[in-house]
Amino acid sequence: MPRRTATMLASTLMLIALLCAGVFIPVPYSEMSPGPTVNTLGEHDGEPVLQISGRKTYATTGHLNMTTVRVTSADYKMNLVEAVYGWLAHDNKVVPHDTLYPDGKTEEQSTQENAEEFSQSQESAKVAALKALDIPVQSWVIVSTVVKGTPAEGKLHAGDVIKAVDGTAVKEPSDVAELVTKHKPGQDVVFTIVPAKEQAAAEKERRTPTKTEKITIRTAQSDDSSEKRAIVGISAGTDHTFPFTIDIKLADVGGPSAGLMFSLGLYDKLTPGSLTGGKFVAGTGTIDDDGKVGPIGGIEMKTIAARDKGAQYFLTPADNCATAARDVPEGLTLVKVDTIDDALGALKDIRSGATADLPKCTTKS
Repeated sequence: MPRRTATMLASTLMLIALLCAGVFIPVPYSEMSPGPTVNTLGEHDGEPVLQISGRKTYATTGHLNMTTVRVTSADYKMNLVEAVYGWLAHDNKVVPHDTLYPDGKTEEQSTQENAEEFSQSQESAKVAALKALDIPVQSWVIVSTVVKGTPAEGKLHAGDVIKAVDGTAVKEPSDVAELVTKHKPGQDVVFTIVPAKEQAAAEKERRTPTKTEKITIRTAQSDDSSEKRAIVGISAGTDHTFPFTIDIKLADVGGPSAGLMFSLGLYDKLTPGSLTGGKFVAGTGTIDDDGKVGPIGGIEMKTIAARDKGAQYFLTPADNCATAARDVPEGLTLVKVDTIDDALGALKDIRSGATADLPKCTTKS
């Protein structure tokens, strides 16, 4: 065989081998891409996203769209060809697999965590919207989770209301850990609680809970501390009672990043007129009970999804502004917000046409 022919054959075989390796060898990366956007003022799958009963609501116009990101599943292994294509594609982003699924989380674990964050996001959105409207909201400290194999297992349950620890009234979730850690491991701590079932019945019947219990738990030593810190094995959170019924109907969505847009949608439906003035506004951001807006992941994907859907303005968490401003889709204005009040102020400027006054994102902000 002539040398030139042999060289070409060897090169071709090597190229085929490399292509096969690129297709069949998995790489430790996952892909993010723009996901669906949903108007919180409209319908999804044939029913209103925001449903309010027991309180007067108002018709509104325009869009207040929440945005999402699609990601490859935890179990899916990208190959080298897919990773290279994703790196080159403008609308996609390839990131290390552990960025999306840290600590070896399974798809099921990630889905469960996202569902819990989404549920908490809805509650905080309701609280933030009602507080902005000066509508009273009752709140109390609850047992959020009980860690398996700890002293609290079988004695405290998720949803139990924590009224006091060792006779000291509890007002904030942080009070619980502070009071427990005053003990040494092996000492008893006494919880005064309203059982979750009694609390649920009282809420349903719109009455004050009448049944309380005192639960004594012997503390253990924390495994993650070199200090002898006492624990019982629970995390505390906050639950609320609202003066009317609010339901957020949106399936197949997870995570906390829709909080801001849910709160604005509720505010719009509970007030006369239109917050957007008929404009197409999208956005993202977590929100806490006090209306503080927090950063989210995948901001570049969300701005692309919003603009593709037709958004003119994008409400952007302050801590995401610098990243988002590096590559802004044409025709989209990024508006910097740090609180629900910032967002309401920006929407006022948008509907009045005073867009020069908007606090816009820059690569330095």
